[in-house]
Amino acid sequence: MERFGFFNAPKLNRSIWVHAVSVGEVLAAEPIIREIQRRFPNRDIVITSMTPTSSEQIRKRFGSDVFHVYAPYDIPFMVKAFLRRVKPECLIIMETELWPNMIHQVMRRNCPVVIANARLSERSAKGYRRLKPAIGWMLNDLSLVLCQYENDASRFESLDIAKEKIFVTGSVKFDTNVEDSHVKKAAHLSANLPAKPKIWVAASTHEGEDELVLKVHERLRQRFPDALLVLVPRHPERFESAFQQSNKQGFNTARRSEFEKIPSDAEVFVVDTMGELMDFYATAQVAVIGGSFTEIGGHNPIEPGALGLPILIGPHYFNFEAICHQLVEAKGMEIVADELALLESLGMLFSNPERAQEMGQNALQKVEASKGAVKRVVDHLQPLLEES
Repeated sequence: MERFGFFNAPKLNRSIWVHAVSVGEVLAAEPIIREIQRRFPNRDIVITSMTPTSSEQIRKRFGSDVFHVYAPYDIPFMVKAFLRRVKPECLIIMETELWPNMIHQVMRRNCPVVIANARLSERSAKGYRRLKPAIGWMLNDLSLVLCQYENDASRFESLDIAKEKIFVTGSVKFDTNVEDSHVKKAAHLSANLPAKPKIWVAASTHEGEDELVLKVHERLRQRFPDALLVLVPRHPERFESAFQQSNKQGFNTARRSEFEKIPSDAEVFVVDTMGELMDFYATAQVAVIGGSFTEIGGHNPIEPGALGLPILIGPHYFNFEAICHQLVEAKGMEIVADELALLESLGMLFSNPERAQEMGQNALQKVEASKGAVKRVVDHLQPLLEES
């Protein structure tokens, strides 16, 4: 019923509504929300999301510190029902998730609407430009667009949003903090493995990519028989197929749901759980970013960088174009064109640990040097929140 706008809401004090559609947006929203709570301790935060995994992450990370419900469907009476219960005084949309009815109904209540950590690929910008006659009013009425990079800002400007509403604040994902718990968990997970294992993580893989990385792993093990692939499918509905595919290719395959620690004889370890990617990054020597060997556009490369891992990414990384270019320029990431290039880069990093360490340190230094976006975002939000 939550998606229809019907739910029991507690009494909320001058609520701030944060919309984070999926897990990535929830992770980006967390430090912003924490900083808002620090500056405005008497305001209530309402977080909406649209997927079960993001809902699970919100409950895990915030507990009772926020009020969480699923976002309403973008149908006027459902959005109105939601707003009657929540009564937000500001809407913060993470990244770029523009729903016309949601935004229209919020604006009718004289409630400011902000896009935070905003990003806009050229492909998405072209789509919005085609729709501009229908959605121009919505774009014009946005209060602030806080962009990750200059390219994002330029694309939002091309949609005729007033330049004085657009600011470049950097990516809040660079403000990722590596918690001690990740390192401790990694030590526990790898307790049964040799002292210097050769582990690579294929993170957030999509359909078609499991086959690719398993083929690479088969050839990699001909040169490095102790190499271990930690395979992390992006979506839960693909956990079983990834496990079966690995078995079919003849690997000794184990899965996270059945083992507390990685077995010493495992050749492939399938992570069929959610919310543990950072823990498994911390076990590894190399990170390979999924969604980049198919036209998904890649996933967040900052997390492995924050752990000091060398990063490899495929040719399709348009979702994180600016970040990837920065990491490549810093010599903390390599773009690999295909299966063969991935195999060659993994072989180079495993055979040259000094090079791998240097590349990982370059990635870490770039991440550390790029922090500060959260403060800049909330600095821009503060006047709006004080007025609302």
